[in-house]
Amino acid sequence: MAPVMLKGKNYALLIGGIVGLIGLACYPIIVHPMLYPEEYKKLQRVNRAGIKQDEIQPGNMRVWSDPFKPREEDKR
Repeated sequence: MAPVMLKGKNYALLIGGIVGLIGLACYPIIVHPMLYPEEYKKLQRVNRAGIKQDEIQPGNMRVWSDPFKPREEDKR
């Protein structure tokens, strides 16, 4: 049996379905957190309540800071 070649409307439905599934999969991962960041910030505060980031930072590395602010040790 020869493979079926999709043409016209059926091809458009296949491509549209694939793009739709990718979009549907991306919504809860990418779009929702960007639209409602307060919910995720609240979850981070609750989940990291008892953690002191300075104590668990590996290799004596600095804790992440805003790259556009001057470092504390640079303020003289």
